[in-house]
Amino acid sequence: MSHPDDYTVGWICAVNTEYVAAQAFLDEEHEAPQHVSSNDNNDYTLGKMGRHNVVIAVMPDGEYGTSRAASVASDMLHSFPNIRIGLMVGIGGGAPSRKHDIRLGDIVVSAPRDGRSGVLQYDFGKTIQNQSLQQTGVLNQPPAVLRAAVTGLKAHYKRKGHTFKEEINNIIQKMPRLQRKYSQPDPSSDRLYQPEVVHPVDDDSSCVVSCGTDISKLISRSERTQNEDNPAIHYGNIASGNQLMKDALVRDKLAVEEDILCFEMEAAGLMNHFPCLVIRGICDYSDSHKNKEWQGYAAMVAAAYAKDLLFL
Repeated sequence: MSHPDDYTVGWICAVNTEYVAAQAFLDEEHEAPQHVSSNDNNDYTLGKMGRHNVVIAVMPDGEYGTSRAASVASDMLHSFPNIRIGLMVGIGGGAPSRKHDIRLGDIVVSAPRDGRSGVLQYDFGKTIQNQSLQQTGVLNQPPAVLRAAVTGLKAHYKRKGHTFKEEINNIIQKMPRLQRKYSQPDPSSDRLYQPEVVHPVDDDSSCVVSCGTDISKLISRSERTQNEDNPAIHYGNIASGNQLMKDALVRDKLAVEEDILCFEMEAAGLMNHFPCLVIRGICDYSDSHKNKEWQGYAAMVAAAYAKDLLFL
């Protein structure tokens, strides 16, 4: 059995898809902990990445939002008192704009920008007529040790690039059961619709069937060149709230006003109690065209980035 005091990295996932991806990137898997806090309801996977002992937890099935994330983090810290590095790793909805060419399978990393901590709780504040949302709370930024590691990893990628695709392919070769859900989908399925194109409510058909692929309905984007990172890594503000973002017009408004790169539902519950870095693989565009096709691969690229961070 593993002793909880030996673990210094806490890694939180929101859904099972993210949990599987995190487990797949462990260099070695350890036995269950000898003991946990008496009121700890979390499920844990223990293991090693690089030189770090890592404890991974996942939120209960069917439960989402900032409060549940905070509860998972609190239980983890009670049971593993020596955690010094916190990571929230998983999938999120992108907020592409003229300023940020965000695509499916890209990675967004929380980073302080323009007085923001890197995570903004967009459903907590006040709205004043004819003005944008005004935040009434402040979230902590990631710890200095993680921000320094991000800077170091940026420099490494600038010189040598990343090897996410190769790492994911190697894992899938070793774990062929992951092939169907966690491999990269066909890039042609990465379609960004114009904001006014809305997927019909209660229509489970694919976007190709329901919305079509007429060029007038899509936002045209050039293919990335060999000299560009693909997937790309974006650093900046992540919007967090208790509602799933599926509105392209609201997405675009917040992207412009707050320089948001992606949307998710957990990080705002962590930052002031479980100081961490938030890493999101982009699986959709935070609009009505959401589907699960890219979720597995997005979870894998996020986990790949997190592992690289721990190897510094």
